Amino acid sequence: MKKFLNLDPKEVFYWFDEISEIPRESGNEKEISDFLVKFAKDRKLEFYQDEALNVIIKKIATEGYEKSKGVIIQGHIDMVCVKTDESTHDFEKDPINLVIDGDILKAKDTSLGGDDGIAIAYGLAILDSKTIKHPAIELLATTNEETGMDGAAALTASNLSGEILLNIDSEEEGIFLVSCAGGATLIVDFDLEKENSKNKGLKIQISGLKGGHSGQEIIKQRGNAIKLLGRVLYEIKSKYAYNLVEIKGGTKHNVIPQKSEAIITSCHIDEIKDMVKKIEKEIQHEYLKEESDLKISILQIDEIQEEYTQEVTNKIVDFIMIVPDGVQYMSKDIENLVQTSLNNGVLEEKDGKLLLTIALRSSIKSSLYEFINKINALGTLMNVSIRKTNEYPAWEYEENSKIRECAMGTYKELRGKDAVISAIHAGLECGLLKKILPNVDMISYGPNLYDVHSVNEKISIKSVKNVWEFTIKLLENLK
Repeated sequence: MKKFLNLDPKEVFYWFDEISEIPRESGNEKEISDFLVKFAKDRKLEFYQDEALNVIIKKIATEGYEKSKGVIIQGHIDMVCVKTDESTHDFEKDPINLVIDGDILKAKDTSLGGDDGIAIAYGLAILDSKTIKHPAIELLATTNEETGMDGAAALTASNLSGEILLNIDSEEEGIFLVSCAGGATLIVDFDLEKENSKNKGLKIQISGLKGGHSGQEIIKQRGNAIKLLGRVLYEIKSKYAYNLVEIKGGTKHNVIPQKSEAIITSCHIDEIKDMVKKIEKEIQHEYLKEESDLKISILQIDEIQEEYTQEVTNKIVDFIMIVPDGVQYMSKDIENLVQTSLNNGVLEEKDGKLLLTIALRSSIKSSLYEFINKINALGTLMNVSIRKTNEYPAWEYEENSKIRECAMGTYKELRGKDAVISAIHAGLECGLLKKILPNVDMISYGPNLYDVHSVNEKISIKSVKNVWEFTIKLLENLK
């Protein structure tokens, strides 16, 4: 018997443990999708699996709920996979190593996958139960949410009949989300020209940043390792000539980069070393409260074969320095809600080009396109190619929502206090689902998760129990 069966609620943590055994990084979801299909077959439940590997599992209403509106319980099966520098974890084959620390469930040296494995665990526990009272249930498990919501985008309404949708992909207990940002991804292509190198090299590395989810953590204005590296390189360029040899940073487009590095060549290596040390102290002072572990390290490299041309070097550094990043506008309607933001998420050399991937978010489409247009204009001025991918719609607030009223009433019934109605500066699949299911009444909620999309991701065990009790009672109240 697994140790996680000793956690309460046992049925939820059993299934979370089960799916944590299965690799499920975005784009590698066949095994977990097939696992859900087998779950349905073993219980003789109706199911559908589409080409995008989305899975729908259906369970008929319990006695007395046959005429109630059907409920879609929705979450995504993929996870953001990040690990510590020291970890040897292989996300293509290794299970997540779960660790209990008091009220906290986390993973050893990797992200946890609570986002959004906990939704799937709730759904499987409900489908597996013989005692929970509920209307007709459809568990909708979508794929590839973390890298573009491709699974939700591929869905059709043909196999879904529920009129209420519970999206369990939020991360603060007692807060019900009723709106979310839309967004898009821009990929900036820098053509590379290289030449033989004659000078010594210097590696400049930025590390120790907290990173985090580029929607939910962006309001904290944490350091972006790519942008900080661009700033360092631009300041150096103002005094000393150099050429880039290599530059990279970040891991995922929707994760604030924690680490970046560049290798440069110059005949002013010693002077640049001194300058970087000075810049490090200045930036550390600026980020003293939020990024106390920020570090800029330098390492001399004596043998360099090739380097970018001066023109290419200048173009890359100037672009990274100028391109917008972070919070751009705050909402004028909802207090403390970011309206529009950008995250320069990944910088990598690939197939002879340098690619900068930028995630844009906004709850207002015109504001989103303001910054798409700004970056396109910058690309035109600097003769850099830019392409847009993965655009997804916002989920707009609805004045009249029966599920919102029922959820609020159920929460107060259980907890003796009011829940909070809010919006989120992140892309929930509700935006895409609302597009294909325009008449479905939706709400989003979930247990307390912390530092998602990072190696520090964790989930409150007590909160998982609270949200489980709430979900069971909500289903019961939807008679």
